Amino acid sequence: MTVPRTTAITSVLLAALLTACTAATTEDTKPPGESLQIVATTTILGDITSNIAGDQVMLEVLLPAGADPHDFQPSSQQVALINDADLVIANGLGLEEGLNDVIESAKADGANVLEVAPLVDPLPFAQAGPNELRDDPHFWTDPLRVATATEVIADALTRIDPSVNWVSRAAGYGAELRTLDAEIEALFGSIPESSRKLVTNHDALGYLAHRYGFEVVGVVIPGGSTLAQPSSAELAALVDVIEDEDVPVIFAETIEPSVLADAVAAELGDAVAVVELYTDSLGPAGSGAETLIKMLRLDAERIAAGLT
Repeated sequence: MTVPRTTAITSVLLAALLTACTAATTEDTKPPGESLQIVATTTILGDITSNIAGDQVMLEVLLPAGADPHDFQPSSQQVALINDADLVIANGLGLEEGLNDVIESAKADGANVLEVAPLVDPLPFAQAGPNELRDDPHFWTDPLRVATATEVIADALTRIDPSVNWVSRAAGYGAELRTLDAEIEALFGSIPESSRKLVTNHDALGYLAHRYGFEVVGVVIPGGSTLAQPSSAELAALVDVIEDEDVPVIFAETIEPSVLADAVAAELGDAVAVVELYTDSLGPAGSGAETLIKMLRLDAERIAAGLT
């Protein structure tokens, strides 16, 4: 029997691909009994990874609680950790602006870097200028995307150490996230459709808005990063938007001083409040936002209270 040429070619290509994948997996696999050295860039990624990995890895989180990932600069010791780690778990999509060069250099030197945000179906920013971020890196405000991220991280850990059932652990944490998603959806059910309008310090709630039916009608700091400087004309335009849309609250952030948000609110008198959210970092001990699940629940409660 003659095998069709296309079938034969396909078989050869598949065999070559499987061989390459097997070789890469074997080369990257950690010897049994050795703890994995994992580096996570942000407190949020650190918490996600901790829920999957538990105490079976040596986990280092680069950013402290409350730090802004957009402008964080690593120490020389942290740069060494990145280069020596079995796996570096980064957010990507431009979030860690001060770490970009370090991470790219580490990748060029052979470091095993996993950038999570590009792998969870990222959303574009609604508006972005030519020098601004295009895809939104703030995926963690959607618990369902975080559940996907747990699977991505578990797969990466499995490639390094297949002796542990990381996938099962990720599934358990994913179930908690889906429960949280249902809680948040019910909590937001009290907000009328006409009131589901958000004004935020910077454009960090796009995924939350997309998941739960809100519209981000304005931001104090444009461009998707906290490093931009709004002009007086942009702030004046934001005041007009808040008045036109009848928005009662500006959501500020724990990672940034609320000076600009306060100034915008002051232009509107007592009609607009400023409410602080945890966005790009977990909170310190005692804040009620020490884990991602606690942070998202607390933020949802504050958003619901501010808009109802």
